[in-house]
Amino acid sequence: MAEIKDPENTILMELKDGTVIIELLPDIAPGHCDRMKELARSGAYDNVAFHRVIDGFMAQTGDVANGNMEKDFDLRRAGTGGSDLPNLKAEFSRIPHDRGTLGAARSAMPDSANSQFFINFSDNHFLNGQYTVYGRVIAGMELVDAITRGEPPAQPDRMVSVKVAADADA
Repeated sequence: MAEIKDPENTILMELKDGTVIIELLPDIAPGHCDRMKELARSGAYDNVAFHRVIDGFMAQTGDVANGNMEKDFDLRRAGTGGSDLPNLKAEFSRIPHDRGTLGAARSAMPDSANSQFFINFSDNHFLNGQYTVYGRVIAGMELVDAITRGEPPAQPDRMVSVKVAADADA
């Protein structure tokens, strides 16, 4: 298990085969980090499908409106929604979209990110400066690599639960 240096800014994402540990980057993208923690703490990310998983590119999830596989789930609608919270202002930085980084998914409008995010399977530097990077996987990348592929996958994997590490012992 990776050493957790800052439990308040560490996410524990439980997948079917184990836990992915994500270190958030609040100094780089404070708004996006706060949003992820708010949604994790409310349980909004629990049971949300990985609705777009492209081999060699990335795994996308986080549609809390349409992606919950335990609540009125419709695979065709997964990926079309966000949360009830307002969209986020882009927080672009010089942090590259390297393997294992977390990027904010959005529409063509830069300030349209909400709850969806993706984890890069490879170095995707063509995304640099266009999508907000706000975290990185520090343990469990092999679990991310094993997520079922597809756009959408016929039998999608899900985030079983998502917690802030500071709350995990509570």
